[in-house]
Amino acid sequence: MAPAPSLSAGELAAAPDPAGAATPAFSPLYRQIKALMLQSLEAGEWKPGEAIPSEMDLATRYRVSQGTVRKAVDELAAENLVVRRQGKGTFVATHAEQHVRYRFLKLVPDSGNNEGPAERSVLECKRARAPAEVARALALRPGDAVLQARRVLSFGGVPTILEDLWLPGNAFKGLSAEQMTGFVGPTYVMFEVDFGVRMVRAEEKIRAVAADTSQAALLKVEPGSPLLSVERVAYTYNDVPMELRRGLYRTDTHHYRNELS
Repeated sequence: MAPAPSLSAGELAAAPDPAGAATPAFSPLYRQIKALMLQSLEAGEWKPGEAIPSEMDLATRYRVSQGTVRKAVDELAAENLVVRRQGKGTFVATHAEQHVRYRFLKLVPDSGNNEGPAERSVLECKRARAPAEVARALALRPGDAVLQARRVLSFGGVPTILEDLWLPGNAFKGLSAEQMTGFVGPTYVMFEVDFGVRMVRAEEKIRAVAADTSQAALLKVEPGSPLLSVERVAYTYNDVPMELRRGLYRTDTHHYRNELS
């Protein structure tokens, strides 16, 4: 491995001005270290669930103080990209962690009971050409290859969520309906384990809609029944969009719960 670059506290990073010309802007040293660490995460040098080097080793690698490394790791931990474990070290965050396994799924039962994992029924999984709106969401060109899937998620035998997913074709080559159905655990864990793609954050748009005839049949509700429409774009490192997901949620026995801080 080539030696990591040495950075000084007074180093500048170029940032574009509104006119398009590069102008110098101060970038704190720990932010530069954070950016280098993100490069290693994105490149797969440190994989989900694995320990990253100690702060002392990272300080040696980047030729900076241990305190500078600690501030960089603090920010990565605050963004749920790494997890500190007392007495064990710092690990790359993964959706396999019990407390974050379904952190992007905000639908919870009104009863408050733990329903366990959803039962998945994959109705379709195929390669297709990206329509313009899907291409925009995934930062692709219209007509680029995508993997398109449709599935129903049931809880306690009751179909509760109807989802359509679009994934960049190059990143998810070979993904099949059997693989999506048979994987034990959250889908995002499968993306990590089988494709090396970790979703680190997501943006959602939510609105109320009425079920059409085909949606009502799949969710076993009456046509015109109220549903919650949730459109999510999930991103991997460095804000690269890797999934567009459109879900229709039944809310007769469930509600959408989010924590704001």
